Amino acid sequence: MLKLFFVLICIVSFYTAYNQPHADVVIAFGSCSRQSEQEQLWAEVLKQKPKLWVWGGDNIYGDSHDINVLKQKYDQQKHHPDYQKLLNACAVTGTWDDHDYGVNDGGKYFSKKDESKKLLLSFLGIGQNHPVHKHEGVYHSYVLGKGKQKIKVLNLDTRYFRDTLRREFYYDESLKDSVSRYKQNLNGDILGEAQWQWLEHELKNSDASLHIINSSIQVISAEHRFEKWANFPTARKRLLELLKKYSHKGILIISGDRHIAEFSQLQQNGDNYPLVDFTSSGLTHTWNVKSNDGSTPVETNRHRINDMVIQKNFGIIRLNWRRHSINVIMEIRGRNDQLFHSHSIDIPKA
Repeated sequence: MLKLFFVLICIVSFYTAYNQPHADVVIAFGSCSRQSEQEQLWAEVLKQKPKLWVWGGDNIYGDSHDINVLKQKYDQQKHHPDYQKLLNACAVTGTWDDHDYGVNDGGKYFSKKDESKKLLLSFLGIGQNHPVHKHEGVYHSYVLGKGKQKIKVLNLDTRYFRDTLRREFYYDESLKDSVSRYKQNLNGDILGEAQWQWLEHELKNSDASLHIINSSIQVISAEHRFEKWANFPTARKRLLELLKKYSHKGILIISGDRHIAEFSQLQQNGDNYPLVDFTSSGLTHTWNVKSNDGSTPVETNRHRINDMVIQKNFGIIRLNWRRHSINVIMEIRGRNDQLFHSHSIDIPKA
């Protein structure tokens, strides 16, 4: 009887270990973190044992033309005890969005953008010898791994060069209220020509097996009324065509900004694999849009996989290297090890 009990324990232990989340590489990312919040999700992120943390923007809520104010908020964020633990546990890279840039929904006319750039690069721990210091904007790449398991993160700058957006008011049936949305800037740009050339050069000449495009604003989701690439249809078309051109290089998009999490998928790479925009936003706070009756409206996104998540969250990307492909498991996670949704794709190796 004791022997049988021992065998059963061994079987259960093996089954449990086999079914634990496993990956050759784990990458975590997130966005929208108020530096003043003591309860953040860093402890939850650390449990996933990532090799890399990627900031998706709104790394602080600076919202100021006063550089001293921005610096104080960056310092507060960087010295959060649990964030310090993350810095000691894994590498960090990333980009900015509007609130850490310095002005809500700001673009190329922000007067303090060069001073703000220096603060972001210091926060990310990027030394003075890095090429990003030699050009305008904060776009840069980060390489993780080597050989056939090399991953390149391409951190886009969607602020420094971005053309102007203008609002218009309309009556929203789901909200039963008059609200604003951004009008399309039909010929406007987001990246600026130098950054476009850099992005294509990075993709064309890369020997990495996977390229993670870190865009602070959503690329695929196009129907909501907030900031997105679809506000600049010419620029969005150019980006999607560029990513399709180099789809054989293995491409995944991550984004933030929205205070929600979701997977958006576009079948533009033929039958090889879909282009996914994995949005994770809301490390310390989430969407609070309500209808006049107090309900949360359902936001349309015809490219969405699974439901939209409106709870504090971060993103996990688990990579499993197979002989002819990379298995990419994407997870939306939150407090207490909660897994909201997961989505998996296989990207063929070039």
